[in-house]
Amino acid sequence: QAQLVESGGGLVQAGGSLRLSCTASGNIYAIETMGWYRQAPGKQRELVATITNSGRPEYADSVKDRFTISRDNAKSTMYLQMNSLKAEDTAVYYCKADLWTLATMSYSDYWGQGTQVTVSS
Repeated sequence: QAQLVESGGGLVQAGGSLRLSCTASGNIYAIETMGWYRQAPGKQRELVATITNSGRPEYADSVKDRFTISRDNAKSTMYLQMNSLKAEDTAVYYCKADLWTLATMSYSDYWGQGTQVTVSS
């Protein structure tokens, strides 16, 4: 079974930094686009950033120039470096990936379980 596991969340003061990781494992043949999403209490889940297999990133306007998405294809791992954190960045952060698995022999969306990021002001 394919799965995504996030790590790196925690509590940080405003202006601080955190680095999230998301690792894919299982019977995976290929990984296409990966991305980070977040959901704050009482709000809908929103896109934070995505990165293609070739490394092309895209960001939500709210995190541009503060967050950096990257990936290490050899490790099947994606990262999100978050700098200059603000209270409004507080949310559960989820990773998502388009995985080609041996079980389905097609691309499907997979989600991680989420990791809490809390920024105190």
